[in-house]
Amino acid sequence: MQYKVLAYYVFTEIKDPVAEVKRQKEILESLDGKARIYISEEGVNAQLSLPAVNTEAYITWLNEDPIYKEAEVKLHDWPEHAFAKLTVKVRKELVAVDRKIDLSKRGEYLSPQQWKEKLDHKDNETILIDVRNNYESDVGHFEGAILPDLETFRGFPEYAKHLAKTVDTKKTKVMMYCTGGIRCELYSALLKDEGFDTVYQLKGGVIQYGLKEGKEHWKGKLFVFDDRMVVPISPDNQEIISKCKFCGNESDTYYNCANMDCNELFLSCSACVEEKKGCCSDNCLSIGRVRAFVNREKPKPFRKLTKDEKLSISST
Repeated sequence: MQYKVLAYYVFTEIKDPVAEVKRQKEILESLDGKARIYISEEGVNAQLSLPAVNTEAYITWLNEDPIYKEAEVKLHDWPEHAFAKLTVKVRKELVAVDRKIDLSKRGEYLSPQQWKEKLDHKDNETILIDVRNNYESDVGHFEGAILPDLETFRGFPEYAKHLAKTVDTKKTKVMMYCTGGIRCELYSALLKDEGFDTVYQLKGGVIQYGLKEGKEHWKGKLFVFDDRMVVPISPDNQEIISKCKFCGNESDTYYNCANMDCNELFLSCSACVEEKKGCCSDNCLSIGRVRAFVNREKPKPFRKLTKDEKLSISST
């Protein structure tokens, strides 16, 4: 069976987020969908996977609802579900920045074609910023992009303040991008609050760019927040720019540390992770509760163990 991985977001008033959670669950359960969807009073942020034969029915459901009229759905093929379960939750914020943001200030959209054209003719007064976390940009980014050392979404507001002190906010033009576009909606408004006059955001993010324009100007792969973890942005995108943390050889495969008290996300080649039994360090291997490691060609993110599984590991 073939599957489709879908991603979209929409900023719109949701009067009853709890009721919308129920509606999303009902349609997705009927279509054998699995997902990670967050719903708040300000909108919906959705990533999900469906059997390919059921995708059209879900998109039709979206198109028939005024709530989702602005949603731009991005689709990828995948041989299995990209999510382990169906999760639809109410969230206070769609992106965790811990502050209210005026979306009327958000940056100007650039289509993938316009983005490529601006990169083709980028001038010295334009800076290109990757607003994703460091573990995302490590495996792939646009050529020449500034890569802030951010560990969480909450780190960008402080970075925006720092950037405003290091460049001329009136002359500097900013091009910013993220995975699917939603972070730029908020982060571009933050830059406007810091005094930047000209801020552009890549509409649909890197996902849409890859679908429309391919790999030009892009280095490496794309990190995604589902079971796929790292994917090419287009069929011909096979470049690896990241390295195994142990031996330094090329690798864009992420693992979660098998030590249950660590769980760090780290890059490793197959040989080294086998030697370390799935742990990110010798210390993690020798101390603490370590999950059994099975080396797979395409590892998936760590799944929380059941209480009995944790007790079993602790007693060994």
